[in-house]
Amino acid sequence: MKVRRIVANIETPDIAAAKRFYQDALGLDVLMDLGWIATYGSDEKMQVQVSFMAQGGSGTPVPDLSIEVDDVDAALNAMKTAGFVIEYGPADEPWGVRRFYVRDPFGRLVNILSHR
Repeated sequence: MKVRRIVANIETPDIAAAKRFYQDALGLDVLMDLGWIATYGSDEKMQVQVSFMAQGGSGTPVPDLSIEVDDVDAALNAMKTAGFVIEYGPADEPWGVRRFYVRDPFGRLVNILSHR
């Protein structure tokens, strides 16, 4: 048996609110929209990972999601332009990532990062 995919499921009564954050600011594609569920993603090949954390590193809270991007500064600018409040960073962390924290429209703390 092999794990083929891991999907984060975020409960919300306002499915459409995901578009501004996940599609417009992060550039993900709509893979499925059935009205009661909208799935955003990418055709990029990605590693399957699940992290278990006691803290978020550098004294930060544990984020609900971590999203690795190819250009963290471009993602930061997109989030600011879209009006999302940056809660931490941007920071160059000692373990080799540049990252920032932002809350999505559902209040989830999202760690957006790039490896240096």
